[in-house]
Amino acid sequence: MPGDPAGFLRNVDVGGHKIGSLEAVYVDTSTDEPTMATVQVGLPTRHRLVFVSLDGVIAGPGYVKVNYAKSLVKGGPAIGTDDVLPFEDEEAVFKHYELPYEPGASGERQLARR
Repeated sequence: MPGDPAGFLRNVDVGGHKIGSLEAVYVDTSTDEPTMATVQVGLPTRHRLVFVSLDGVIAGPGYVKVNYAKSLVKGGPAIGTDDVLPFEDEEAVFKHYELPYEPGASGERQLARR
């Protein structure tokens, strides 16, 4: 991406403070609309992926600005850089951002990584 030497989009908080690099986007399985993203945070030897809601997101050249404070995002549910979000932890991601969680009628996941 232009403006980012590492080739990653920077994720910034509502105040413009850098959170980390955008890793993946998760869509709502019922609408196929982007709902959550993972952002790589942490020290170079101890990276983790935190989930952040894309509600109210603003995309610009080389950055994605989320509608949440850096401290809220960094304190949210996380997975290892090689892990996947377990089904039983999915609801916690939504609760962290005070968003409703509604799995499919047959109990399907609400999030799918794209």
